[in-house]
Amino acid sequence: MKGLYLSNRFYWVLSGIIALFFMGYGIRVCFELAQIFLALLGVLFIIDFVLLYYPKYHLKAQREIPELMNLGDNNAIKIRLFSTYPFKLMVDIVDEIPFQFQDRSFELSTVLAAHGMVNFDYELHPNERGEYHFGVINLFVHSPINLAKRRIKSGKPEIGKVFPSVSQMKKYEILALARISTLDGVKKIRRIGHNYEFDQIKNYVVGDDTRSINWKATGKRNQLMVNQYQDERSQAVYVYIDKSRSMEMRFDGMRYLDYAVNSALVMLNIALKKHDRAGLVTFSNKVGASIKADRSKIQLKRILEQLYREKPSEKEANYDLMMRITRKMLNGRSLILLYTNFESIHALERQLPYLKRLNKMHMIVVIFFEDKEIENFSQSEITDEASIYQRIIAGKYVSTKRKMQNILAKHRIQTILTTPENLSIDSLNKYLELKARGLI
Repeated sequence: MKGLYLSNRFYWVLSGIIALFFMGYGIRVCFELAQIFLALLGVLFIIDFVLLYYPKYHLKAQREIPELMNLGDNNAIKIRLFSTYPFKLMVDIVDEIPFQFQDRSFELSTVLAAHGMVNFDYELHPNERGEYHFGVINLFVHSPINLAKRRIKSGKPEIGKVFPSVSQMKKYEILALARISTLDGVKKIRRIGHNYEFDQIKNYVVGDDTRSINWKATGKRNQLMVNQYQDERSQAVYVYIDKSRSMEMRFDGMRYLDYAVNSALVMLNIALKKHDRAGLVTFSNKVGASIKADRSKIQLKRILEQLYREKPSEKEANYDLMMRITRKMLNGRSLILLYTNFESIHALERQLPYLKRLNKMHMIVVIFFEDKEIENFSQSEITDEASIYQRIIAGKYVSTKRKMQNILAKHRIQTILTTPENLSIDSLNKYLELKARGLI
């Protein structure tokens, strides 16, 4: 019979009967007892089989997957069991979770009452964007007799889509817009400057700033006219993401690229909430996404869908191509948050001329990564000769990152050197700081 298995109890009882046969060799009473027990085992097995396979009894399972699974977060998967069996069931649940998780020991167990229903929750933590294919749900069922076990395949294959973390985006949105923080690292910034854009020319009234008098209009109208300005609220904020092989490095199972993708969604959402225009550019040896800065209601959806599709490249980044797309897309002065990763001074120096030219036309913030594990290792205790060399190499790596930051600062290029887990916090703080100081 398809899906039929023998339980451990069946094998234990059978082993005892076989032992009784051997023990009763030459002893008629023991031999007869073994025959009786074997016959009883067969009868109970048939009863158990009939109970499990009776056509009017059913056991079904349903799986619920979030419409959008969040990259780098715990995502709750729900399973519901429904039983029409008139007796208690013991159920082992083996869900066919996506291969990306490489978990071959996933199993849940429960006791289901007669005509009962039970809900299960478990969590999955995806480290890559894209489609995750779930298979069927395998239910291994046995009755209180527990001699036979039936496998029931329930549910249906489904696809879960892992997008950049919308939950992180909402969390940082609350922190930034409320200007309060319960999370270490998010700072409140006092606004100390303003940007202004022209609104209209109007008649002068007592109290108007005399520095705003428009002498040309005054001469034409033969009365004092002043320029009226309003706070400039709609500024272009672009996130540039380097997709080259330098962003393939991983921390805690996730690529640097995926940390940048999550942070980009956070930053561009905050920019839209702050009434700025948000845009996106991704590049490696060729341009990927190129979404022009806009404030439309569907802009965030465009950005989210594009970030979902972005794939890493094994090629080196072409900064000359990045400069060309910048000249083509960006008309006025904009804020550019560039997520990248430099592994050596030489790698930075090759791209430095492009960064300097870009910084003359726009306000650029270069965001790159430091490895906290290597930094901690560089300060660890020396135990043997090998650890001396390892500490020296780790220390050199840390000092190289600091030197890169100093080189960029020397050319008046804003920088953020941060760990992957603090990427969104530090990027958000920098944006709010530049906004408050009126530098953008």
